[in-house]
Amino acid sequence: MQQPDDVPRGTLGTVRNATLLLDLLSQGPPYQQLTDLAERSSLSLPTVHRLLRSLAAAGLVEQDPISLRYGLGGELVRLAERYLARLPVFRAISPYLVELRNATKATLLAAVLVRGWTVYIDRVDGDDPGGIFREPARMRPAFETAAGRLLSARSLDAAWEDALASATNGDHFTVSDRRRWAKAPYLVIVEEPHDLAEIAVPVISADGTALASLVAVGSADTYSEEVLVEQVAPRLTRAAAAVARAVSHG
Repeated sequence: MQQPDDVPRGTLGTVRNATLLLDLLSQGPPYQQLTDLAERSSLSLPTVHRLLRSLAAAGLVEQDPISLRYGLGGELVRLAERYLARLPVFRAISPYLVELRNATKATLLAAVLVRGWTVYIDRVDGDDPGGIFREPARMRPAFETAAGRLLSARSLDAAWEDALASATNGDHFTVSDRRRWAKAPYLVIVEEPHDLAEIAVPVISADGTALASLVAVGSADTYSEEVLVEQVAPRLTRAAAAVARAVSHG
């Protein structure tokens, strides 16, 4: 099997290796040693050092002046905010979150699928004390969330494989699971360890692409599956359809 250092020394190989380092820096401790990054990436020390210096010059990576370890740079935050500001579904979905939160009293979130992970791009906290706002993470492995299951099931095979690779809880999902989720108008998950219940509804474009998902979350005591299906799902479904229309109209 080809190792990263075997990639041709052209632009493609450089970008691929730089992306690999950024991904490794996003895992583990905030700042990491050069030698550890070289070992984990299977790249040579000179290659890693050269790439990190280039990334640091661009603000994508920063080096701690005392420990000399490397971490992700603040420029990534600016780029992420610029990306969201230009994301059509983000602009279309945000106005509905407050309305849905007021109607359901649950915590409302907007989620997208990124390389096997559910990434929450917006949220409005609800009144219920068990809302997801009590969990600081803004991204989770796709299969651990209702939104991630729906979006990955409706995506291309590569996205489904990414979701399988990101699974951390030992669950094994099959083609039949994918087919079932791909046809589902909504999905409910009750997280027993956290006593949380969530329901997700996909935002589907005119061509059948799953753009994002609307999610409502609250305590399982307040939001039983019956409540989520009968009272929350219809509201999310109407909002998701409106978002899809707004995106299609530009």
